[in-house]
Amino acid sequence: MINLAILTDIWRIIIITNSILAFYIVFHRRRSVATTWAWLIILLVLPVIGITLYSFFGRGISQENLFAINKQRHIGLGNVQRSITSAPPKKISDSDTSNKAKIAIKFFNKKNEAPLTKNNRVKLYTDGQEMFTDMIRDLEQAKETINVEFYTFYNDEIGNKILELLIAKAKEGVNVHVLYDAWGSMGATRSWFKQLTDAGGHVLQFVTSRNMITRYRINYHLHRKIVVVDGKTSWTGGFNIGDQYLGKKKKFGYWRDSHVRIVGSASLLLQERFVMDWNASITKDSQIITYSDLFFPDLDESNISNGDIATQIISDGPDNDERYMRNGVIRLMMLARKRLWIQTPYLIPDDAVFAALQIIAHSGVDVRIMIPCKPDHPFIYRATQWYANELARSGIKIYIYNNGFIHAKTIVVDDLYATVGSMNQDYRSYDLNFEDLAIFYDRDFNLQLAASFEQDMEQSTLLTKEMIAQQSRWLRTLQSFSRMLSPIL
Repeated sequence: MINLAILTDIWRIIIITNSILAFYIVFHRRRSVATTWAWLIILLVLPVIGITLYSFFGRGISQENLFAINKQRHIGLGNVQRSITSAPPKKISDSDTSNKAKIAIKFFNKKNEAPLTKNNRVKLYTDGQEMFTDMIRDLEQAKETINVEFYTFYNDEIGNKILELLIAKAKEGVNVHVLYDAWGSMGATRSWFKQLTDAGGHVLQFVTSRNMITRYRINYHLHRKIVVVDGKTSWTGGFNIGDQYLGKKKKFGYWRDSHVRIVGSASLLLQERFVMDWNASITKDSQIITYSDLFFPDLDESNISNGDIATQIISDGPDNDERYMRNGVIRLMMLARKRLWIQTPYLIPDDAVFAALQIIAHSGVDVRIMIPCKPDHPFIYRATQWYANELARSGIKIYIYNNGFIHAKTIVVDDLYATVGSMNQDYRSYDLNFEDLAIFYDRDFNLQLAASFEQDMEQSTLLTKEMIAQQSRWLRTLQSFSRMLSPIL
């Protein structure tokens, strides 16, 4: 029988070794103070288990993946610039507000990678049934190329319907590429996608979601949602491909999201984003996409829409240490003088965004944030509740959407600027995920997005101080604990 004293000594050695490793692991890598403390708590409170969790969730993106991502070149920007000059809008819309947003536009384009395009026709979608119906129609009409990039591509009814359509288009000779995140698309196996490759299509897992377990890194995900047809028509926003996005899952009920269809030069920017992500994910040289008119057609007056919405497309990910998208969104929000309305399924802002929201609200701006009434991730939802309570105490109106699950990621600034994309207001979108965002400098589109927010308010509950006071002590404890871990959720 093992002596109790020996077991005690072994346990002491484990605790001391664990503590030394915890401090070394956390402090040897550059990261935010909040994230450092969150991981330190996990590592110290959960000896051995914490280090195992850190091995998979806390380590930085692998150098191999960084190299693959950072070596990609912007091969399509030239055509975007040509389309801007060769096919400008026939008249500048009275609704164009880009001249009032030069500061934000300049920030987003500081590396000359996000030019402002003005010849775009844009349609907003807030319902999955309508969105998928029109997207499928665009896919059916494709003549040259179809490029699809999603975090989630499920093997379910709508997933199979779209896969069968892609197979049919590949057999017609259309150049079809699908890029997906393996972690977000569980159930969509290689053998399932093999039906498309057998038909002549091309399918890849995004570079960071390939061999996640063996690389001990499962925390960096492709969160973008991009579809580009023939280089002219594109889709982006919050919807993924799956039955739950059509409201067919009892757990969520009606799925409220926001997505946009863009026809115009901004589609070339989304096309380029797809090509760069694809080329970063290839496993052999024969899979690479090189520059060609097939992927980057010249958009002139003969084949471009008569749209006139000023649009910028931006993207960001953990390969960039600058938090480019988060900082740019803060800059855009700080332009607010009358209103700042935000929809997000996850409200876990870092210190910079949290302070910015408070400053804007205390400046007399009407700040409203809409969040879901139910969780899809329990700890994340409790952290969202904690921040919602604190922001409500700061005078920000927090609306809890009751008609199902709201997954929209939108921002409305005054009646001038608006954003739709894949970016949530949380640490994961700021630091860990690969995201994209469409920014519209157009009064008419802004008012349309604001109108959808107002419609959602009719099916929402305004969070009050009385409601916060009625929350149980156990719930407040869960919220506080989840908030402490929010930088790593």
